[in-house]
Amino acid sequence: MTRALLLWAFNVAALLVADWIVDAITFDDEWWVIVAGAVFGIVNWLVKPVVTLLSLPLIILSLGIALFFVNLLMLYITSWVVPGFSIDGFWGAVGATIIIWIVNTVLASVFGIDDRRRRRADARS
Repeated sequence: MTRALLLWAFNVAALLVADWIVDAITFDDEWWVIVAGAVFGIVNWLVKPVVTLLSLPLIILSLGIALFFVNLLMLYITSWVVPGFSIDGFWGAVGATIIIWIVNTVLASVFGIDDRRRRRADARS
């Protein structure tokens, strides 16, 4: 449960940074970012694995570059679900996706949340 709350907080922080840096990302009210962080986490948890599996051939052919577009799609889905969150333009979404990825990576590293490392440790046991 603590891990889920941390990931939610990371998503909220990442969306706030993206809103601050990228002009194309807007929230109608500051409270919508909290909802968007939760929806973004749920979308990444439920929808992203299915989309990743379906796009696996393209991911392999592009040597993983297509994963970026999967992440971009997750951000767009979040903006479609959350009424107070909007993305204006493709390039703004690209910039926001990069910023969200960087912020989440840094926060996960600082707080020691790494799924791959934990999975490898579980597999060894």
